[in-house]
Amino acid sequence: MTDADKYKGYREPALTVLKKYSVEVWDSVEIETPKGPFVGLILPRSTTEDSDHVVIKMPIGYNTGVHVDSIKGIKKTGHREGKYAIPEQDFPVDKRKPYVYLLGTGGTIASRLDYKTGAVVPAFSPGELYGAVPELADVCNLTTKKLFGVFSENMAKEQYQTLAEEIGRLIREERVDGIVIGHGTDTMHHTAAILSYMVQDSPIPIVIVGSQRSSDRPSSDAARNLINSAYSAAHSDIAEIMVCMFGPTSDDYGLLHIGTRVRKMHSSYRSTFRTVGDIPYAMVFAARHALSWEPPSGSEGIVALREHKMRRKDKNVKINTSFDDRVTILYYYPGMNPDLVDAIVDKGYHGIVIAGTGLGHVNSVLNPALKRAIDKGVAVVMTVQTLWGYVHMNVYDTGRYLLDLGVIPCENMIPEAAYMKLCWTLGQTRDLQKVREMMLTPIAREITEREPHNGYLIYQGGIPEVERFLSTYKK
Repeated sequence: MTDADKYKGYREPALTVLKKYSVEVWDSVEIETPKGPFVGLILPRSTTEDSDHVVIKMPIGYNTGVHVDSIKGIKKTGHREGKYAIPEQDFPVDKRKPYVYLLGTGGTIASRLDYKTGAVVPAFSPGELYGAVPELADVCNLTTKKLFGVFSENMAKEQYQTLAEEIGRLIREERVDGIVIGHGTDTMHHTAAILSYMVQDSPIPIVIVGSQRSSDRPSSDAARNLINSAYSAAHSDIAEIMVCMFGPTSDDYGLLHIGTRVRKMHSSYRSTFRTVGDIPYAMVFAARHALSWEPPSGSEGIVALREHKMRRKDKNVKINTSFDDRVTILYYYPGMNPDLVDAIVDKGYHGIVIAGTGLGHVNSVLNPALKRAIDKGVAVVMTVQTLWGYVHMNVYDTGRYLLDLGVIPCENMIPEAAYMKLCWTLGQTRDLQKVREMMLTPIAREITEREPHNGYLIYQGGIPEVERFLSTYKK
């Protein structure tokens, strides 16, 4: 075995330390340091990182790097080759259970850690998920199909259309009681929104799921989210486009969010997704025995929180994959110059979604540029960057002037949902009057008559009443 095989990715000075103590990659070791011993398995070093650390996977599952200057000794306690690929397995079939299709797109929920680069890569095929989460067999009969393996930031027009068309085909041609879509979390709410327009009146649940923590981490939410989403697709009567992710930061339950009202609100929390301006469809807890609370009797794993479209037995679904990707979101900020709007128009864009201040405002300096855009047939729509609340452009002169120009007020659509709807709408018509009518006609709860009293709750730390509540809340 060559040094390259023994010390994969290690360079000086860490390489000298490994050789000094006669240890190599995949050795189980105890590393002596002034802060105490570190126990774990020596991992290959990322070729993109520094050469000053020995990296180990600790028994608790986390990786840590020990700086070479702090290493006083290394004792080898064993050796085992690290195997991180999960083999695909045939999913066991029980004809008494519902049939669910899992469509793979990539993202953290279908991933592994690549120790050559140190990156999480979308490398698990959907079939491998059963090898990782055998509990799925207790929930349903699962058939998997990998449509593509991309990080969610690479999802775009082609992927959205392929996904919607495949959903339509499955509903019409296959035996399927529910569909789960494995997806990266970063743009999951964008995909949920566009599918809500492209796939209408589905007779079965369509559940988009991901995970915030990769499968090699002890705190991973991948397995629990997969189980909850499969359970929802198989057993829920909610025939909607939904996102299923952690409710609280604990493992207690997941939430089924409205596809056009859901948003990722934190970069790393497991409970990152929120329903904005409304409440989720339901709570889901596929593993009742794992709960720290007692759910309502007869809930059988799902507690509905609001009205929804009901599951049907027919195979009828409306698929319309129109999509014009010459649309952009313009996030307004004080002092924005009109040449930005002019540049967007000059580049041939057909639509602009403005995330405006307050009730839907921009500075008056932009008005001539917005008029030029609208006169050239560019659809300009207004949302609010506050996320919660409604566009009310008839309150102040600033907003009324924008209305007179032809800016379309998008009620309480969140910017991402408005962006996806405008892409979908402009894929069907460039007639601005028809665009207005379509944008302001609700399709999938992207516009609601009013915000429920509990549709806006923000817990601000440091406030006495909030701190009293948090002291009783399970962390």
